[in-house]
Amino acid sequence: MNRAALVDHARESIARGSRSFAAASHLFDRETRERAWLLYAWCRVCDDIADGQDHGGAMTETVDPLVRLDDIERRTAQALAGEAEDDPGFAALAQVMDEVSLPYRYVEDLITGFALDAEGWRPETEQDLLAYCYHVAGAVGCMMAIVMGVAPDDHQTLDRACDLGIAFQLANIARDIGEDVAAGRCYLPRLWLTEQSIDPDDLMAAQSRPALALLAGRLADQASRYEASARAGTPALSFQSAWAVLAAAGIYGDIARKVKAAGEGALTARQFTSSAEKYGWLARAAWQAARRNQYRTTDRDVGLWQRPR
Repeated sequence: MNRAALVDHARESIARGSRSFAAASHLFDRETRERAWLLYAWCRVCDDIADGQDHGGAMTETVDPLVRLDDIERRTAQALAGEAEDDPGFAALAQVMDEVSLPYRYVEDLITGFALDAEGWRPETEQDLLAYCYHVAGAVGCMMAIVMGVAPDDHQTLDRACDLGIAFQLANIARDIGEDVAAGRCYLPRLWLTEQSIDPDDLMAAQSRPALALLAGRLADQASRYEASARAGTPALSFQSAWAVLAAAGIYGDIARKVKAAGEGALTARQFTSSAEKYGWLARAAWQAARRNQYRTTDRDVGLWQRPR
């Protein structure tokens, strides 16, 4: 497939897989937007393979997770070797890596996150949870920042991009507790469950739901902290890139805030931002991007998560 065909496929992928990211991506300049779509297409197809999904949606409990992981690793390697012409989600990664010289380490870091899921991993501590969030989302934040023109050795800005990815993943986990349980997964640290006397083998028990809602709120609060830290990276971006990043941060941040506000209701009813709310953030983020120097910080030059160098 030529580049135009890959971009068309990637545009369709993000439109189907994430209305929030699709809306924010239109704020980039054309070149950055297309590269962001290409990177998303690879992330999306890998996630779908790992979780038994079709462009997101309902996750299923897979019976062959290690086979699926091997498929991701094999097809990614083939793409980067120039052998994925008819595999558009994977060819998209090769295309964007050629165009912006993405460090391969971030590809490896993301695949490590898929490996954790394939192995049935569960976090013991909050630090374990945050490390997982780095692998499945913080690494993607770093890659997206490089797509936006951030230099691979601009560690201060990449730290903040990493924090934004972690914020998104914390929001996802807070929103999807019930869905994850149905798929045989749990991303709540075991120590948190012990503190709240929640049986890790029966998370959705009626008597545990008030405490479970408190933990969802705790995740939402963490997501807000990481979102705030991420904003400090926007002064290093162009106006259009900062606009897109701040819009995505606001839209996804609202998901976390809705989870906390919904309490136990968020365990059974998926929280989302409406089209009107998304458009509201597109407008608000333009104002924030024009004044992005307000987010510049002098008290620390690294993000909240200590990203591997």
